[in-house]
Amino acid sequence: MLAAMIETPKKHQPFVPESMQMTEFTWRAVLIGIVLTLVLGAANAYLGLRAGITIAATYPAAVIGMAALRLFKGSILEENICRTAGSIGESVAAGAIFTLPAFVLAGAWPSFVLGDAYWKSTSLMVVGSIVGVLFVSLVRRGMVEDPELPFPESTAAAEIHKAGQRGAQAVKYLFYNIVIGSVAFILGKFGFYALDHNFSGISIGSLGTSKVKLDAAATAPAASAGGFTSFAAPEISPAYLGVGYVIGPKLAALQFSGGVLSWGLMVPLLIYFLGPQLQPQFTGADGVTNWDGMAASVWRFIVRPIAVGGMLVGSAFTLFKMRNSLVGGLSRAFAELKGETPSLETLSRTERYMSSKVVLSMIGVMFLLMIGLYYFFAGDITAALVAATVMIIVGFIFATVSGSLVGVIGSSNNPISGLTLSTLIIAALLMVALGFTGAKGVAVVLGVAAVVCVSSAVAGELLQDFKVGYILGGTPRTIQIVELVSVLAASLLMYFPLWLLHEGDIRDGGTGFGSPKLPAPQAGLMAMLAQGIVGGDMAWPLVGVGIFLGIVMIMAQVRSPMLVAVGMYLPFGTTFAIFCGGLTRWLAETIAHRKGFNSAQLTRVENAGVLTASGLIAGEALIGLVYAALQFKQEWIPDLSKIVPWGHSYPVGFAVLVALAVLLIRLPLSNAGSPDEPAPPAAMV
Repeated sequence: MLAAMIETPKKHQPFVPESMQMTEFTWRAVLIGIVLTLVLGAANAYLGLRAGITIAATYPAAVIGMAALRLFKGSILEENICRTAGSIGESVAAGAIFTLPAFVLAGAWPSFVLGDAYWKSTSLMVVGSIVGVLFVSLVRRGMVEDPELPFPESTAAAEIHKAGQRGAQAVKYLFYNIVIGSVAFILGKFGFYALDHNFSGISIGSLGTSKVKLDAAATAPAASAGGFTSFAAPEISPAYLGVGYVIGPKLAALQFSGGVLSWGLMVPLLIYFLGPQLQPQFTGADGVTNWDGMAASVWRFIVRPIAVGGMLVGSAFTLFKMRNSLVGGLSRAFAELKGETPSLETLSRTERYMSSKVVLSMIGVMFLLMIGLYYFFAGDITAALVAATVMIIVGFIFATVSGSLVGVIGSSNNPISGLTLSTLIIAALLMVALGFTGAKGVAVVLGVAAVVCVSSAVAGELLQDFKVGYILGGTPRTIQIVELVSVLAASLLMYFPLWLLHEGDIRDGGTGFGSPKLPAPQAGLMAMLAQGIVGGDMAWPLVGVGIFLGIVMIMAQVRSPMLVAVGMYLPFGTTFAIFCGGLTRWLAETIAHRKGFNSAQLTRVENAGVLTASGLIAGEALIGLVYAALQFKQEWIPDLSKIVPWGHSYPVGFAVLVALAVLLIRLPLSNAGSPDEPAPPAAMV
């Protein structure tokens, strides 16, 4: 009787029973997935370099992969393999854009041309991504089966596969809006309307010659007794509008507040006090002062270093808030390593994964490869050994941490940049202790950070894929093999969209990485830190001001100091456009609630809205890469402004932005359906 009353834990029952034999690994699923991983990875590379944000590729990969495989009557496990292969490119791209441009920005690499940078970039990505797969393979079982890790995005992705037919219906929201986003963006690039506009000449107070009172007894002459700034209108960007919609009004407003803080407070205040010293540098022979140029220089060389200090504090604060998850993830990792692993022959299909011996042997090979690569960077075997050891130890810790965080908050919110910053600081301090300075020391530090960044991003995404397979009944070893193939393909080709954007921006009159069109905020931060610690070239007083600003934001209980600091770092027009996307989602949700939609209808509206926004993002990203390629043949670029009388008109562009916002409101609301229909999986929450 007592034994009957004691509840025994129920064994997990996957959607596809472990005894059922079903088609899972097929080359068609892998090939479709590899195409998706390259396309979605390239789109995220574009988005990350321009806006400092990447979006999760799990849901688009699931929807598109399901639609494609339905033509071949693929099974649900085959669809899962396709989604697994298709989503990992976003993680490789995130690791690449956060670190690879930093080599150029810091001067560690003389250029980013094919012959000089391809093999170095690819080596770092290949080793980092493979190591990420191997690291998380060691801790997979304990973390996937942990009931305290909810894995929100994994659960939602699994529900998409279970919903089946919904994937074929939802794919239209992606493809239709990919076309709309592409057309809207390329028309602006071809001169049909203006993509951006600056409101110059905005003065706060008098800009004439006067005196500024310093204290009760002294005055100082000043050419500028007033502040000056220039605000940019929101960029006409389907991608930025879509990003704002995806992250929502609260986060979009937080990021925009950083831009307002920079251009509405810091720039005019600094010009108020620094105007007398700066004015001669920006006054031409005709006696006219270029106030816009002064404002831009103040923002770039004073405000941005302050933003770097804020990002440092924001990253540290993010890790501190997640300290319980970090400690828990490490505990689970070491507990798994100490456990006994049964032979694969005794395990069921859903329990079979690569043996620990194979995984550890491959990690050893990667370690040797990293020693060779770091030796090439530093020219010293001691530095190479130290750097490779740091990479292995910190990389394993942070890969586990990344997996734990994904289990709690999902891969979309995984603070990879914060983990990478911690790695970079550790490696930089060790290089300084060993006496390495200059370009070689910076290159080694960034090399360690790049591998750890890629491995952490890949580890988090792979653990998410393991959880989806666990829910659906997939074979872990098959998922591991597919991930290794996919990350290798993504790593071999991810250099090209970065190179295309960099060179295309240069040929379009920009400077490549770090320019207003490709600000690459995380990479800029990595470069500045590496130079500052190793090369001794950093505006530490300004960074210190930013650190105190970050502390103030924490004390004021700002939700995300990191997001505010990134908003300070990005161009104002970029954050303004993202904010418009957040406002668009707020309007859609407000209208939905006023119409009295129930929870099922609200879920359908949200899912359709995020898929629509994802289509706009992918559309601009893909056509943006095409436009960058056209820069190599300028005669192929038409000038539509010669055909239409309103060419290069910003009001026409703003009308396009409004039309896209209306689309993001009306299309999801029209998908609310009947209140009697059951709620779909809330995959986009």
